[in-house]
Amino acid sequence: MDAESRNRPRPPCRVLFVCRYNRMRSPTAERLFGKRPDLDVRSAGTSQEALARINANMLDWADLIFIMDDQQRASLQRQFGGHPALDRLICLDIPDEYTFLQPELIALFETRVPPHLPPPPSGTGRAVHNAPPAEPPA
Repeated sequence: MDAESRNRPRPPCRVLFVCRYNRMRSPTAERLFGKRPDLDVRSAGTSQEALARINANMLDWADLIFIMDDQQRASLQRQFGGHPALDRLICLDIPDEYTFLQPELIALFETRVPPHLPPPPSGTGRAVHNAPPAEPPA
């Protein structure tokens, strides 16, 4: 690898979040992780009534595909049986009981998704501050 290749920014990781209706869970994940400059994030639903319905082009496009529960796995198998992307689905085990941007849903995404993502570029990760504030000088 030459110096030019090492210094060239890598293309964003393409991430697809899938739930049933694309109204609560997957749009929340898209909003949350779409803020990262190293990710290209989209969301879709498996139902005919989904706001954005999943299609084969989305499966071809995605580097990572997160499903919320096994209902999406079964639906994707019915709709796209044999598609190679179905062998690499990542199930988050998040039931359909949350509202859009609900804090409990965000907390689940913040713990379950990052282990599967590439590390964020330096300077863009969330800092966790557990130390108590410093005492003022006497």
